[in-house]
Amino acid sequence: MRRGILFLGLALLFFSPVSLFSQSKQSGPIIKSYGKVWEIEDPTYITNVSKEFRVVFDIMNSPESHSEINKSIETAARFLNMHAQSGVPKENLKVVLVVHNQASKDIINNQAYQKRFAVNNPNEKLVRELIASGAKFVFCGQSSLSRNYPVEETIEGVELALSAMTALIQLQDDGYQLIKF
Repeated sequence: MRRGILFLGLALLFFSPVSLFSQSKQSGPIIKSYGKVWEIEDPTYITNVSKEFRVVFDIMNSPESHSEINKSIETAARFLNMHAQSGVPKENLKVVLVVHNQASKDIINNQAYQKRFAVNNPNEKLVRELIASGAKFVFCGQSSLSRNYPVEETIEGVELALSAMTALIQLQDDGYQLIKF
């Protein structure tokens, strides 16, 4: 009996007209090298493509490996790509990443990263693509000093704030919705 149910389930999965395996994740159109997402066909909760989406990502964690990309930063690329793929105009996507704590290392330039960790910063290309797309990076001044990552060592375009707390409060007061992973 169990074997029959298992066989039936597998048959439905593989021979169904809408196979789960027929789809693949796609990056772009905004961030081409990162942020692959699934296309969602026929959603029942409809995305308002004329809405302005203001979002602030609280980026504080980082992988233990110095050669692994920070998936929390890549989430911003996914956000941009999935909404653009769904018809939201790029000008309606306002993205800010507030970086602090362990993630501070992820926004320093390759030269500083190599001095500290003897490898290239795996996040540098992603951060540069996000900045080029219009996303803003705001670095916590308190983390900069306490973790010894001077703003002069950050990737070009990163802004310095008094603190992550201050930036998060101000951005939310300005209508940005907080996304914390």
